[in-house]
Amino acid sequence: MQIKDLFTKKKYATIPSEPRKRDIPEGLMNKCSKCGTIQYSKELEKNLKVCSSCGHHYRLSAWERIGLTLDEGHLVEYDADMESVDPLSFPGYASKLEQQKSKSNLRDAVVTGEGTIGGFPVVVAVMSFDFFSGSMGSVVGEKITRAIEAAHAKQLPLLIFSTSGGARMQESILSLMQMAKTSAALSKFQGAGGLFISIFTDPTMGGVSASFASLGDYNLAEPGAIVGFAGRIVIEQTIRQKLPDNFQTAEFNLQHGQLDKVVHRKDMKPTLAKLLDMHCVREGTSYGG
Repeated sequence: MQIKDLFTKKKYATIPSEPRKRDIPEGLMNKCSKCGTIQYSKELEKNLKVCSSCGHHYRLSAWERIGLTLDEGHLVEYDADMESVDPLSFPGYASKLEQQKSKSNLRDAVVTGEGTIGGFPVVVAVMSFDFFSGSMGSVVGEKITRAIEAAHAKQLPLLIFSTSGGARMQESILSLMQMAKTSAALSKFQGAGGLFISIFTDPTMGGVSASFASLGDYNLAEPGAIVGFAGRIVIEQTIRQKLPDNFQTAEFNLQHGQLDKVVHRKDMKPTLAKLLDMHCVREGTSYGG
């Protein structure tokens, strides 16, 4: 060995300071917001967007709900071109409407129309939390009212899937008026013997829960759905008391007589078909009590 070899730097294998991250395609996995379980998105879809570990029901868009509920997912849509405007020139509202349309691929927070469930013709209104948190403005109230009137004129059962953060404040009194309008239309419909099945999904709050959503001949809900008027924090601060952990859940409301049944998503369509079978005739559907 020569003297110069003693001063030659030897090369050693180095260990990276951080483990190399694997590239995971976006949307491949989902983490349950309730239990933290990570699942493949495809498996979650197969399970109707219900967590296989804890049973948490993920929120569905209006069209996802229609696809799971109506026969062959087929809907003859009503008022498809109806969309909100800015009647009060509320600052920033017009631009937010455009953002919501782009984000949700909806014109507003409800889709209405008619189809069949188990062969029974029905009129449906399906709200979507994806558009402005399902808030009820003039268009939502008008579309639901027209759906009620269509069910009345055609003597078809009416189903409404509700999800909402409440009234749309950007439309002020015009939004609040929809509570009375939808409720009045339902009163005429039910007074003539019309069958109305209301289904609460997570969450259903504010003016929607305080109007048409709570007026069903049958009031159903998905497991864990939050149903109420004011939010939990507001109530606790008002009454200065701690509320039960399950306060405002579907199960809590069922226990206190506000719901008729809590129905798992996989059982929703069969349950609706059974109720329709009890009240209706497949050919030439008639009102039944």
